[in-house]
Amino acid sequence: MTVKVTFLGGLGEIGRNCAAIEHDGKIALVDVGLMFPEEDMLGVDLVFPNWGWLVERAGDVECVVLTHGHEDHIGALGYFLRDVPVPVYGTRLTVELAKGRVDELGVDADFRQVAANRWVECGPFRWKHIPVSHSVPDATAVAFDTPEGIVLHSGDFKLDPTPIDSRPTDLPAFAALGRRGVRLLLSDSTNAERPGFVPSERSLSEPIYDIIRDAPGRVVAACFSSHIHRVQQIADAGIRAGRTVAFFGRSMHRNTAVGTDLGVLRLPEEAVVDIADLLELPANRQLLITTGSQGEPFAALSLMAQGRHKFVDVQDGDTILISATPIPGNETAVSKVISRLLKRGATVFHGRNAEVHVSGHGARNELQTFLNVVRPRAFVPVHGEYRHLHAHAALAREMGVPWVEVLEDGDAVVLDGKKTTVQRRAVDAGYVYLDGTTVGDVQRGVLRDRGHLADDGVVVVTVAVDHQTGTLVYGPELDSHGVMDDPAPVLAKAAEAVRQVVLDHGTKRNGDVASLRQGIRQAAARVVRAETARRPVILPVVLEL
Repeated sequence: MTVKVTFLGGLGEIGRNCAAIEHDGKIALVDVGLMFPEEDMLGVDLVFPNWGWLVERAGDVECVVLTHGHEDHIGALGYFLRDVPVPVYGTRLTVELAKGRVDELGVDADFRQVAANRWVECGPFRWKHIPVSHSVPDATAVAFDTPEGIVLHSGDFKLDPTPIDSRPTDLPAFAALGRRGVRLLLSDSTNAERPGFVPSERSLSEPIYDIIRDAPGRVVAACFSSHIHRVQQIADAGIRAGRTVAFFGRSMHRNTAVGTDLGVLRLPEEAVVDIADLLELPANRQLLITTGSQGEPFAALSLMAQGRHKFVDVQDGDTILISATPIPGNETAVSKVISRLLKRGATVFHGRNAEVHVSGHGARNELQTFLNVVRPRAFVPVHGEYRHLHAHAALAREMGVPWVEVLEDGDAVVLDGKKTTVQRRAVDAGYVYLDGTTVGDVQRGVLRDRGHLADDGVVVVTVAVDHQTGTLVYGPELDSHGVMDDPAPVLAKAAEAVRQVVLDHGTKRNGDVASLRQGIRQAAARVVRAETARRPVILPVVLEL
């Protein structure tokens, strides 16, 4: 009986992590994540996996199994559940973080909390969640017990020997699976090019404390709101240095509340106040923990950098601690935020000039150790850009894994007895864009047009012609946007060319408005191109009176 794993995202980019495991005609989905838009995706808010083929087979989808609570693994879940309402399984904190995102969309969902290292069943699927150390609590790998053997998805992980919650990656559990026999391993590749081991999360405690202790005035610390262990360390350092803590940002408030309710985040009640009360204290007693570590334009830190924050006016003496490194694609935005903060007189510490961040993904030696423990018969690297997947595959081959293949989004791997085969482009796994409130309406052609408009601008040509005779009644009126500072001389020449086209069209008594529009477009474009060497979008508007 064959088992098929189809990849809908996460193979070739950071984000959109989503894989479908299929046997007995049924499907279980591992994660439904999002990706932040790249620079050329103008106007796009978020990018999702393409689950169109799952909508067509909605009756075959049994469940969604979540590895952990990061946006690149749960961020598109609510939108998926609107199309395919199925039960969602995950560990305690993961379920609560996902539930908060799904509730925002007003989607009713069947969340089922499970314990780690216990087998769970849904339809023909049987699996268990295995604890791993990552940059969010309650992260897990997922091991499926299939008719073809164990299919193991590592989730995101590292081998942190001293994690904040004393919950390290459960290597004994993985070793037990390895002794039993892992038919296929899918493993996190983010840091496959990075040699050595990633430092422990606990190694940041003293460097963060030193920065906060030595800060002469207010401290504003930004990190991922889901990185509750990092929030804990920053808050602990501030309290130890005699500061009072306030949280700011919708996701920060939501996730710290969830963490506190579940006992994952532990802070003395008297040490945490509302931001308005915090700002009444002397500056050297203030610690504000906020969102915006990725340079998001409307996040709190970005607004502070622009001088537009409702409460905080950054000035000389303030210290900004950005406890993160940029996600690929966000480097420019983060750099601009840092520069603006420096211009406002703040001292800025971030992941590239101070010990304030460690990665949540294992480096090369950790991946090597994991492969040695699991000893899979077949291996597909996941979660990373193509270069990360390629490096991880090379490592697996060095380790002697019998079957190794680098796949891309849309590909599938098929397990059939002793045979392991690949189906290239098994499904359409192209990007699906969230643009405003609509999902999937924006296609590549629209983004290409937006890029054209952004690069070269637009010229609108308006004319009115007599319906009977085709003679010019009004215009040509030309208006340009984004073409040049003083367009009047060029537009005047273009207007004469357009006028001649309309006159010629009327003389021929050709009532074809489409051909008139085409002639206007060509005439205006020809003049503008000759005068400016630019190719703006020409929009002809023809009114028949």
